[in-house]
Amino acid sequence: MPLFNPITDPELPARHSPLLRATLLTIGYIEANGPIGLTASRALKRYFVEWAAEAFDWPWYSAADLYAVNKVLNESDFPPLVILHDLLAGAKLVRHRKSAMHLTRLAGQLKNDPASLWALLASQMLFHTDHSKYTRYGDHLMGNWDIFLNIINVEAQHGVSEETLCSVLFGTSEQETRYEDIRQRAALYIHVLRPLCWAGLLNEVRTGQGLARQEHFFKTPLWHAALTLETDRHLEPTTQH
Repeated sequence: MPLFNPITDPELPARHSPLLRATLLTIGYIEANGPIGLTASRALKRYFVEWAAEAFDWPWYSAADLYAVNKVLNESDFPPLVILHDLLAGAKLVRHRKSAMHLTRLAGQLKNDPASLWALLASQMLFHTDHSKYTRYGDHLMGNWDIFLNIINVEAQHGVSEETLCSVLFGTSEQETRYEDIRQRAALYIHVLRPLCWAGLLNEVRTGQGLARQEHFFKTPLWHAALTLETDRHLEPTTQH
């Protein structure tokens, strides 16, 4: 399992990671308002989901985006919150007690140490979470994080499309990836690319609409600060403008 380098600039994770920002906002909410109520199925209650949609302003999941397809918001309507809830519990930053979500002592200790909090969240997201439950068909993905990170390290040096990355990783043509191997492309996004983006290590840029939409992924400054990889020696320098 890859290890993250110590982050010397505590502002770096906060600038790039929606996961860290949402966690700090959630910790602050509970400290100000008390534990967050849970439904009978242990989902976060609607009042917090509605608050979170506005406060998090998550890329591609803003409140306007969510209300465009939902009259009211439940936790299941806000995918980043579903995963955040799972991560907070898995990382032992919250616990469920008496039909509410409470902060743990660890959350209180880490709230003023954003670099350490980010490392815990990113590690939980990337290396300790089975993302197959977030796919439509429970799809798994062949490969491991050493392979994914080292290949992305090279391919995304100047930006890489989802199709190109699939082609390099799995030996399919970009044409096949885009129009035939849709589930494999979706699995790569759910298991690898989306977690890296939400952790703040990659930035996703979308162009086009509908079937013509394309996604390109670029390494953020947090990637370079947090990761030292075997393929670093193969990198070409990026152009400075």
